[in-house]
Amino acid sequence: MNEKVLTQNFGLDHLFRIEVYLEQGGYRAAKKALTEWKPEQVLEEVKKASLRGRGGAGFSAGLKWGFVPKKTDKPKYLCVNADEGEPGTFKDRYILSHNPHLLIEGIVIASYAVGIHDAYVYIRGEYEVIALRLEQAIAEAYGQGYLGKNILGSGFDLDLYVHRGAGAYICGEETALLESLEGKRGNPRLKPPFPASVGLFQNPTVINNVETLANVPFIILNGAAWFLAKGLPNDGGTRIFGVSGAVNKPGIYELPVGTSLREIIFTHAGGLKPGRKLKAVIPGGMSSPILKAEEIDIKMDVDSVAAAGSMMGSAAIIVIDDRTPILEVLKKVAKFYAHESCGQCTPCRLGTNWILKIVKRMAEGKGEQGDADSLLRLAANIKGRTLCPMGDAAAMPVFSIAKKFKEELEASLKVKT
Repeated sequence: MNEKVLTQNFGLDHLFRIEVYLEQGGYRAAKKALTEWKPEQVLEEVKKASLRGRGGAGFSAGLKWGFVPKKTDKPKYLCVNADEGEPGTFKDRYILSHNPHLLIEGIVIASYAVGIHDAYVYIRGEYEVIALRLEQAIAEAYGQGYLGKNILGSGFDLDLYVHRGAGAYICGEETALLESLEGKRGNPRLKPPFPASVGLFQNPTVINNVETLANVPFIILNGAAWFLAKGLPNDGGTRIFGVSGAVNKPGIYELPVGTSLREIIFTHAGGLKPGRKLKAVIPGGMSSPILKAEEIDIKMDVDSVAAAGSMMGSAAIIVIDDRTPILEVLKKVAKFYAHESCGQCTPCRLGTNWILKIVKRMAEGKGEQGDADSLLRLAANIKGRTLCPMGDAAAMPVFSIAKKFKEELEASLKVKT
């Protein structure tokens, strides 16, 4: 099965304009939800669809919405994480660029289900053109009555704002995103309390990824059973896989959840260039533990990738061939996380910089025997010891590379005699 859902109309000219989106059936799901269904029905349908987060953790979107208090005098907020700062991840920019109204429609439906009247899209600062296109789409939605007061005559009100970040990877972490939205330095918060109860401006908040919300209109329009049939019983729908690195056809591929990693690389992405062999794959963005060539016969869904010792993450697949020294991969990983650490937690602040110092020394031919063991020890002392998952994101790829490719790293050392 290779039926596209989210990307089915990406080839249409000016799909980002509301008149084209409406011609393709746009906003029918929002009309159905707001005028025919109660908020509780929308929430239950999304739960039944097993829509899991497309941003990293893979948590159930419906369950996350359900954690927000139903009866409260406090305002509720929806924050859309469009920061997309992880190397190798580029799927959300395609949705935002080609079909921003699909995201807006998903936001309207999600907000209605949870009783939210103010929503924000937190978009990374580098997405200048995309942010302008999104702002234009929002203005069109207001003009046609799909945002604002009394949407579609339903009595439901929703205002939507675009907030541009400043290019900090840490602001992709949900609580750092909230701090940044509030005008403060983007440092993660201690949890609990969780955003569902104490989020933006200390009020109940839902935070979802772009691709996650873009799936919602299709669930409402076609039903949870239809969505589940596209994927797996506990992980419904399709995923947009972003494939980069040593493949013949890098790009995005929308495929059913559970498609094998080998199939994605060798069938859809065209395999490796002639004469090259697969060395390794990073299956879910730079933060996910690396897999060796013999480990790619796995299904690409949250639970299967976790069982293989890695992480589905953002479904950003980075392919590494046999001509790429693993030390070069390690150097890029170490440099990125040392640069992007917010510095709030000592293990991450110091550990990432010590890792980078060792890797740089190794890359300069000044490495020492025992450096790989030092990397393993440093990574182990970061993982699980920080306020937010950034520490784990920095530690897991380093640990997996140093463990699985220890022999290659040690062979690259120039030992002093």
